[in-house]
Amino acid sequence: MAATQRMQKELKDKYSKMKNNPNLSPIEYLRAQCLSRGASGIKGLGRTFRIMDDDGSRSLDIKEFKKGLHDYGVLMELDQIQTLFNELDKDGSGTVDFDEFLKALRPPMNNTRRQLIIKAFQKLDKSGDGVVTVSDLKGVYNITEDEFLNYYSGVSASIDSDAYFDLMMRSAWKI
Repeated sequence: MAATQRMQKELKDKYSKMKNNPNLSPIEYLRAQCLSRGASGIKGLGRTFRIMDDDGSRSLDIKEFKKGLHDYGVLMELDQIQTLFNELDKDGSGTVDFDEFLKALRPPMNNTRRQLIIKAFQKLDKSGDGVVTVSDLKGVYNITEDEFLNYYSGVSASIDSDAYFDLMMRSAWKI
């Protein structure tokens, strides 16, 4: 079995077991539901988010949220869904923003991974001004450190092993 297939299986197995833990918070339970589907589980729910968003507002109200979770196959009690929704609705607007939703779903990233991502960004940011510009990297977008960190936070969520994440970052960025 190839390393990536084995890692996918290990990820699915780990989160399949985890989702049966009755002590998980609603957000941890939803995260486990997604990652039990494999490394692209959170990404898949992100795609489903767009389908859940019936009115095209890039945010979900509680009705859209409940329907979307049901359609995605996440089975939760109504009180758990309401608690989860309230936790995700940081500004109390009665809606959950797409970006807030995906950031909340990502597992926390440890400092080792964060530092590798920052090293990779610094390698791109030749001028050292905290922004990758055209002069830093011809033919690529302007990108801030926060955007770069946000991107690799998503990548990090799909890689269970710190050692593999370290190898991937060092190989990709020659750091």
